[in-house]
Amino acid sequence: MSITQQYLLDAYRAQSLGEPAPPAPGTHDRQVVREWRDERRFRAVLAGRPARGRKRIRHALGRWLHPRRRLTG
Repeated sequence: MSITQQYLLDAYRAQSLGEPAPPAPGTHDRQVVREWRDERRFRAVLAGRPARGRKRIRHALGRWLHPRRRLTG
């Protein structure tokens, strides 16, 4: 059963029981991605790593590309 079919079945059941319809698939995707990103940033801060931004990516790539050279800043 696809997501759309499951949603239509749930909406039909809710209507027949007089309950509010469930949210459509994908309705809260942006909120979930934001919360996931915030959680990753929070865990990075707790681990003592930079929380976000290009500096973090650049630092990780620099360590991978130049393992012997120590990066500063």
